[in-house]
Amino acid sequence: MQGALPFYLSIAGPTAAGKTAAALAIAGEFDCEIISVDSALVYRGMNIGTAKPTAQELAAVPHHLIDIRDPLHAYNAAEFARDAAGLIRDISARGKLPLLVGGTMLYFRALMEPLDAMPTADPHIRAAIEQEAQALSWPAMHAQLALVDPTTAARLAPADSQRIGRALEVWRSAGVPLSQLQLRSRQADADGLLTKGQVNPQAPLISLEPQDRGWLHARIAERFDAMLSHGLVQEVQSLRARGDLHAALASMRCVGYRQVWEVLDGNSPAAQLRDKGIFATRQLAKRQITWLRSMPQRHVIACDGSDALETTLDTARHLVEAAIV
Repeated sequence: MQGALPFYLSIAGPTAAGKTAAALAIAGEFDCEIISVDSALVYRGMNIGTAKPTAQELAAVPHHLIDIRDPLHAYNAAEFARDAAGLIRDISARGKLPLLVGGTMLYFRALMEPLDAMPTADPHIRAAIEQEAQALSWPAMHAQLALVDPTTAARLAPADSQRIGRALEVWRSAGVPLSQLQLRSRQADADGLLTKGQVNPQAPLISLEPQDRGWLHARIAERFDAMLSHGLVQEVQSLRARGDLHAALASMRCVGYRQVWEVLDGNSPAAQLRDKGIFATRQLAKRQITWLRSMPQRHVIACDGSDALETTLDTARHLVEAAIV
């Protein structure tokens, strides 16, 4: 991860903004390999609820970081930054353009700023953890923490609600164990580094953002309806039938999967599944857009514009040509 990376192009945007179509269009013009920047697409057996690219799309352009992890095992931002950096170097060495595509903004941030500071408190995540603790108990939350951050869990008492809650909050917001962030911070101090490193500050980011939020909401509803009709519930049933997965896993907390799991557990009415799934997806999109607006290096494309795809291609041409010069 040390040193500047070769040139790469990124496409980011909220869920249902048209990132896959834009990526395939760019790949049709440049000799690209696509690196997925999506915390759900890494999981095998989770195809419908993640809107995973089709077999034809995967065959048309080489894709990376898709189907690399069993749902039982978490994948975090630090792992992504390491894996993506290696892929960028490998793809560039083959004379191709690395094209990063996805909506997990924390992954983009981890790659571009690998020594980010400790995440600030998130009241929404904290409230959700408190609610879970009331239903399950703090020792049960301590057991959850032991699955994702055994180092921190080992030094905390099962009833230490404040520290358990904070460690889970860091994991859920950053995708990185608290113990790992603390280790990286100590290493940065030892190396005389500041709070942020720079892998490639010139790496351009094309951001697909809707001007009309209603346009995005309509696409989200249409896509969730398609997932239900294509068998999302049956997909989650198959995952549950394995017997080793549970609702606290990062994979099963993905939007859509979590709502179906709650229905199958009997904790949520089946009649509310569609509305809850669409609402959760809207909330995800809202967070994604907030992240994007904090990234000043982005080149914004109105993804709901009639010329969105053409504008995206023109922007990509300009950015690639500027890098070559």
